Amino acid sequence: MEMIADVLLVAGALGAGVYCYVLAKRLSRFNDLETGVGGAVAVLSAQVDDLTRTLQAAQTAANGSSKSLEELTGRAENVSRKLELLVASMHDISDQEAAPPDLSEEEPPTPVFARHPRDNGRAQ
Repeated sequence: MEMIADVLLVAGALGAGVYCYVLAKRLSRFNDLETGVGGAVAVLSAQVDDLTRTLQAAQTAANGSSKSLEELTGRAENVSRKLELLVASMHDISDQEAAPPDLSEEEPPTPVFARHPRDNGRAQ
């Protein structure tokens, strides 16, 4: 009976060894950096780095655009205040147009005559 137990024990050890060898080969193919999951992880890691850089650049551009938009909004508010004041001042002007001055009461302008010196035949 001991002999059968020893044979079974050796057979179990050999089976476990073969099983470990097969698992080691599968694990090495699984972690291969070119074709396995290791390669996929490496590619995804590179893509995450690229996306991180792109996101930082986009955030910088958005911050610059936000500041520019705030400045333009401030300028637009100032201009709108000025326009409101101008419109309010236009309400103070009467709706009637100013009548042209009555020229019949004034004296007509007198013509002015001026003499120019003669050039005495000399060309200038």
